[in-house]
Formats: sequence, C-alpha cells, structure tokens
Amino acid sequence: MKEPIILIGGGGHCISAIDVIVQTNQYEILGIIDLPQNVDKKILHYPIIGTDDQIKDFSKKCPNFLITVGQIKSSGTRERLFHEVKNAKGNLPVIISPMAYVSKYATIEEGSIIMHHSLVNANARIGKCCIINSKALIEHEAIVGEFCHISTGSIINGQVQVGDHCFIGSNTIVTNNININKDSIIAAGSQVLKTIKNSGTYIGNPLRRIR
Repeated sequence: MKEPIILIGGGGHCISAIDVIVQTNQYEILGIIDLPQNVDKKILHYPIIGTDDQIKDFSKKCPNFLITVGQIKSSGTRERLFHEVKNAKGNLPVIISPMAYVSKYATIEEGSIIMHHSLVNANARIGKCCIINSKALIEHEAIVGEFCHISTGSIINGQVQVGDHCFIGSNTIVTNNININKDSIIAAGSQVLKTIKNSGTYIGNPLRRIR
C-alpha cells in the first residue's frame, strides 16, 4: 500500500518532483500546497489543496511532506517550510528516483530528493532538504551540506565539501578535495578548481566572483 504525501510548492521543481515520486511507486500524492491564488488549480492532474499556513492541519491527516519549492538564489523559503513541517510533527522522507544510483555506503538525510539519472557514490553524504537534480554526480566521500541544490548535470568530485545553503548551477564541475563555503552560488557551466573561502556568487572558467 502506498503512503500518502503532500507536496509544498507548485512551481517547475514540483513538476519534476512529481514525476520522480510517481516513478518510485511508494507514495500517493494527495495534493499540493501553494499560493492562495492557485488553490483549486492542478499540476499534472494533482490538485492544489491549500496554503502553507495550513501545514499543521494537513499534518493531522497526512504524515508525509516533500518541499517542492525550487532553489537558486536563496534556500530561505525551503528552510522555513522544512521547519514548519518539523514543528507540525510531519515527516520528510528521502525520495530517490529508481533511475538514480545511490551507493549503499552513502548517507542521504531527511527531506532530500535524488532525481532521475543522478549518481551518489560511496561514502558521500547529502544533508537535509537538498535537491540532487537530474544527472548530477556526487562522487566518493563528497559532503553536500543542508539546504543545497546541486543542479542538472553538475559534477561534485571526490572529497569535496559543499557548505550549507549553496546552489551549484547546471554543468558546473567542482574539482576534487576542495571546499565551497556556505551560502555560495556557482553559476551554470562554471569550473571550480580551488577552495572558495568567501561566500558569494561566482561564475565562469576561470572562476570569478561577481557579488
């Protein structure tokens, strides 16, 4: 029997997350929580059933939630919603696409989603409420902190440490055995070849800080 789950956030990431959840065949999506003006609309045939100020009420009927708000510039909304679910005694399961590979020696913390064709290798660790997006590679012993988004096709090589609240853009390559400080944004297509000590927004190859 499938477990019920409610999704929080009705944008583009929600669409992709729905497909992953359906493919797992583990959960029945009861509906989506989104903005008030979107209530009663549908996303991929799933109804928008309420707003985030109703999380506590919904948690009495459904124990499971997934944060499906996307993340680029800031993880703030995802983090706030995560803690609202926890305060309501809700559960935030790990969602892993059956088309992804996650080593049995890897650790994935609650509320994270591992999307289609991504790979998480041995002794890697993924923090709470992360998005490991389609075709991303997290290599051996890499650590991804809490509330991070590793975007499509990114490569996080062995023994890299990505701090909390980071965004790594599509097709970015992070070379092995370096650190990226918390609250950093790395633009799509960049190459990170040395440790980033100062939080900020970075772009390019060679990598440069733009804010």
